[in-house]
Amino acid sequence: MEGERSAAIVIGGQPYELILTTRATKEIARRYGGLENLGEKLMKSENFELALDEVVWLITLLANQSILVRNLKNRDTPEPLLTEDEVELLTSPLDLAAYKEAITEAMFRGTKRNIQSEEENAKNVAVG
Repeated sequence: MEGERSAAIVIGGQPYELILTTRATKEIARRYGGLENLGEKLMKSENFELALDEVVWLITLLANQSILVRNLKNRDTPEPLLTEDEVELLTSPLDLAAYKEAITEAMFRGTKRNIQSEEENAKNVAVG
């Protein structure tokens, strides 16, 4: 579906795409104070349970973006959103460790285009 700006994972045998949308970016900013603080929060969390909670929240948020986009395009047949409880029950801590890579990939893909266009804009500025 969103391919170039998503990362794929499987939860409970169901494939999900993790997508960093503008809405997800706003939610992350609200929770962490910005995308730049997210990696620090995840990697430096001394409390293992807290780290798991954060990964579950992020997986739920990012996986639901693809469902919300699909529902927007198919209003007659909406799919239910994933809940944090479902993610907790259908995954193991080992799964969540692997999903961290998918989270990072989705974040990179979601912000890569912005970085590229800023670089291109800088090149296109007339040098006087």
